[in-house]
Amino acid sequence: MNKAISSALMEKGARRVLPFERVALVLQGGGALGAYQAGVYQAIDEADIEVHWICGTSIGAINGALIAGNPPERRVERMRDFWEAVTRPSVKIPKVEWFSDWPWNGNGHARYWSNKMSSLAAMLHGVPDFFSPRPFPPMTSAAENPEGVSYYDSAPLKATLARLVDFDLINRKPMRFSVGATHIRTGAPVYFDNLDRAITTAHIMASASLPPGFPPTEIDGEYYWDGGVVSNSPMQFIADSKPRYSALVFQVDLWDANGEVPLDIPSANLRATEIHSASRLHMSLDQYRKTQQFRHALSRFLEQLPERCQDDPEVKFLAEEAHVKVATIVQLKYQAKKYETAGKTFEFSRRAMEEHWQAGYEDTVAALGEPAVLELPDVCEAARIFDVHRGWVS
Repeated sequence: MNKAISSALMEKGARRVLPFERVALVLQGGGALGAYQAGVYQAIDEADIEVHWICGTSIGAINGALIAGNPPERRVERMRDFWEAVTRPSVKIPKVEWFSDWPWNGNGHARYWSNKMSSLAAMLHGVPDFFSPRPFPPMTSAAENPEGVSYYDSAPLKATLARLVDFDLINRKPMRFSVGATHIRTGAPVYFDNLDRAITTAHIMASASLPPGFPPTEIDGEYYWDGGVVSNSPMQFIADSKPRYSALVFQVDLWDANGEVPLDIPSANLRATEIHSASRLHMSLDQYRKTQQFRHALSRFLEQLPERCQDDPEVKFLAEEAHVKVATIVQLKYQAKKYETAGKTFEFSRRAMEEHWQAGYEDTVAALGEPAVLELPDVCEAARIFDVHRGWVS
């Protein structure tokens, strides 16, 4: 990692005492792009900001488990262990010096083809310590049970989580930890939360069971898919949670709403995924902002009611709903490079991982360099949203 950036960040103040009651980390799904989230957490950790709640989906649930399931001094190390394990090449792609040295490499052409080959290798041969291809996936005939309905076997991930995550620590609740999944029979979103149940490997596996790549996960007789089937960002779960606290929320996005018009089928599929993931998040943030504004307006209205009305049950109900707790939401969005292909979520090369990690680290350092990010908003603002690539969003 960039030591100069790390030193500059630490010089700004090692021990931060923040005015917020809670700090939350919200992690999207996005496969190999999830190394960006690891870089984000490293910068937060080096800034000595204590995270009280992690809520993740898919790869965000895996990264969240690596954080919540380890003591503070080992969290970044464990994330590094995971990301280095899954970026060991399952198939060695030969390095052709003359190819990478060609003049047009500066335009990203060589990176485009190396990324394409790397993602294709992961699709065909799997990813070490993560998933392996099934010899005969059930394409034209039914599987013996739901656990066989996928292109890949995710048993290697289960073993990796058991090795790197202390689930006893998660369930001792030093921090709140929630993961999103989808109930297959009802189609409803479900959140597994260590405040109301013991979290196990199965809950993380369920959150990362994206069909048709990965099989559903059985928990207590019911089957679950990846939370991204319904919504790839758990921001709405954070916004709806009670009791409410003044909060600093790091919303880490792996998909950008902005993009080009695709010219091939794989790119069209990717663009649809980007829009689906980003639009659901934007709707959640818009709804949160409007709800906060409504609560503030309702609170001011109730203050003007005569005292004799204050004991009315309906007024008490409205007063509880009007209870305003301000929040600052920091949006950290991975910005894909032009040479990244439609298979970028399968691009588990070591080079790509380091680039994603570094991008998350630098974006977070930049966000924490904005003084107002760490200041409590005024109650009349209700919610501040800071996009690291756009500045303050009104």
